[in-house]
Amino acid sequence: MKVKVKEYKKRDYMGLVYIMPWLVGFLLLQLYPFIASFYYSFTQYNIVSAPVWVGIGNYITLFKVDSEFWNSLKVTIIYTIYTVPGKLIMALFVALLMSRKMKGINVFRTIYYIPSLFGGSVAVAILWKLMFMDDGVINALLNSLHLPSVQWLGNPDISLKTICMLEIWQFGSSMVMFLAALKQVPQSLYEAAQIDGANKLHCFLKITIPQITPIIFFNIIMQTINALQSFTSAFVITKGGPLKSTYVLGMKLYNEAFKNYKLGYASAISWVIFIIIMIVTLLLFRSSSGWVYYEDSDEF
Repeated sequence: MKVKVKEYKKRDYMGLVYIMPWLVGFLLLQLYPFIASFYYSFTQYNIVSAPVWVGIGNYITLFKVDSEFWNSLKVTIIYTIYTVPGKLIMALFVALLMSRKMKGINVFRTIYYIPSLFGGSVAVAILWKLMFMDDGVINALLNSLHLPSVQWLGNPDISLKTICMLEIWQFGSSMVMFLAALKQVPQSLYEAAQIDGANKLHCFLKITIPQITPIIFFNIIMQTINALQSFTSAFVITKGGPLKSTYVLGMKLYNEAFKNYKLGYASAISWVIFIIIMIVTLLLFRSSSGWVYYEDSDEF
């Protein structure tokens, strides 16, 4: 018995050694900042001086005084409403095309996935900015067709939609998951439906969509979380302008922390974003029982 206990402890020790790099990174770079930001959200803290406890003062200011916060929240919600459905529709549409048996289809799948490899990168955001500037490629193409130029980034009514197009364009990761899900749909279901006289639209609505609802559900959650935390594209392309029309919550947090040096206030904003994400995620999980279909479940 003693030998077995000794061997068990040795295996435990070796396993701990193997996961130590991840464990140290998790504790120092994730768990500690997570807990520290919660404490700082109840303080006035500017890095230089020690934090001063203010209780819920930051949250009161955020909700009752700071009108800029409500504008940022509105912009973020609109951004999420545009990008999440848009990206999923594009991803599913392309996945349906890529699921067909065609010569060289793997090359096309790779090409469509490439934009997602650069997702959220500063380089892509700069390229997008250059393309949609007043004298950029897009307006040059419009002018070549004798159409007027458009202020893609200078018009408050259009600038947010322009940034949303960048996010929608990067649909590769969702497309790959949809493609894998489509491959798993049993062909026998389509054959039985065709025998019963169902057309392609009926097959898509009554067989394809229900069968891939778990992947749709997963993509909705992941893309919603990403959209609510958006920062890079708005910061690089428009700096939150014009007239704060692209001033998402991520930019609000960044400016309060690293321009105004209000780290306590910025921490409060980060926790509001976290709570919003938690609420939206819980609501999505609550609703999933009514529309997500699993093979091992008798309910739909």
